[in-house]
Parts: sequence; structure tokens; C-alpha cells
Amino acid sequence: MMDFHIRQAAPEDAEAVVLMHTLAHEECYAHQLSSEFFRTRRASIPERVEQRRQFLASPDPRLIALDDSNEVVGLADAGPGLDADGPEPLEVYAIYILRRAYGSGLGAALLQAAVSDSPAYLWVLEDNPRARAFYLKHGFRPDGARKLLPPEWEELAVIRMVRPGRT
Repeated sequence: MMDFHIRQAAPEDAEAVVLMHTLAHEECYAHQLSSEFFRTRRASIPERVEQRRQFLASPDPRLIALDDSNEVVGLADAGPGLDADGPEPLEVYAIYILRRAYGSGLGAALLQAAVSDSPAYLWVLEDNPRARAFYLKHGFRPDGARKLLPPEWEELAVIRMVRPGRT
């Protein structure tokens, strides 16, 4: 059983967060994206660290999970919905955990820390059965909205999943 500690990320966590996020993408999406995609992501790490540093200066949930050796093993970002026609006011922007933390309860803990039981929505890769099953288990349902990611993400299809308010 993995022990972890979840806390709000700070700008000085940017490099560790970007490195973890990059590794999580490689673990999750290796079968869906080209090796060129991953080469480009690795090459852009310094620039992405600078962008992430600014993003982490937000009061919105920018959560990281640290393991017992203080390494970042997960992240969750949430905040106001980015879609003009968003079905709920709150959006889960991202939840990623490293493969070695799968099955530890970390994903559920990050989701709870980021949005609690609030109504929320998110976009998930259409071809990501593990993530879709996780979100279904936590009350999110596809609402029929689908779009393609931008060319730098090789136009993978994503679907929107929504969790309405619980009464």
C-alpha cells in the first residue's frame, strides 16, 4: 500500500509536476500517440515548466500527491468551466497518477480533494477505458459531447463526462 500526501501545489513545484505529468502521459498514451509527440513533449519541458509555474500561482485547486519519499506521483487541477456551454460551473481539468500508484486510491483522493462532491464535468480521451471507468465509478456520465484535440495532440477524440449535483 502506497502512502501519499496531497497538498496545494506551489510555483516552485513546477519542474517536478511537469516531469511527473510527462511521464504519466508516456505511461497512459504510449499506444495512442506517436513517438514524435513524446519527443516534442520532452524537448518542451523547460518551456512547460515556466508555463506551469504561472498556472500553479492560482488559488483554484492545483493539487499534487507526494509519496513517502516526497516524489510527485499524482496531480489534479480543477476550476471554473472553460466551455462557454459548460453543463456545470466546475471543470476537472486533469487528474494524472503514475502507474506505480494505480489501485492505491490516489485517483479517488485527488478527485475528492479537487472537487469534493460538487457537480462538475471533464473531458477524457474517448479511447481511455481505464480513465472512463474511473470517472463512471465516481458518478460522471458521458453527455454526448465529443471533440478532437488540437493537432499538437494528434487530434485524438475526447468525450465530455458530467456529474450532476447529488441530492
